[in-house]
Amino acid sequence: EVVEQMAQNVSEKMKTDCSIAVSGIAGPDGGTPEKPVGTVWICTRMHRETVTKKYQFGTSREENINRTTNMAILQMIKMLDKYKNKKDAN
Repeated sequence: EVVEQMAQNVSEKMKTDCSIAVSGIAGPDGGTPEKPVGTVWICTRMHRETVTKKYQFGTSREENINRTTNMAILQMIKMLDKYKNKKDAN
């Protein structure tokens, strides 16, 4: 997937343990029947582990940008919590 490669490239170029990549159709134009406006892919990456999810939001560009931002942050928080819980268990 494109977002997985994007997240990997960010981690490598910025020398970070964590990265987020987003791609999609925010709108109001650009949608197709296969990828309608509001279709977004978010990839979070931490220590070579990735979580990639597809979301389908609405037709409002502003709402799609806000929802994408919120979901990307939430997805990264969940990944960080999972990592912390694994680390605490060891």
